[in-house]
Amino acid sequence: MVIAAPKPEDFPEMTRFMRQYADLPMDLAAASLLLLAGQLGHGRIVSTDQRDFRTCRWKQHHPFINLLTLL
Repeated sequence: MVIAAPKPEDFPEMTRFMRQYADLPMDLAAASLLLLAGQLGHGRIVSTDQRDFRTCRWKQHHPFINLLTLL
């Protein structure tokens, strides 16, 4: 298991995600998951936010896999 965290230089891209998905609205936590999915190369996440991650796609077309829904 990998536990990853965004770096300060990632904040501009996370801000862009929050603007892009403002209609959800996307918060900083969701934007960090979107960013890290792209950096890590997979969309496996753990989030209680079911709605947003059914809508969002990482790398603009890959669906997320929320590990909480697999329990």
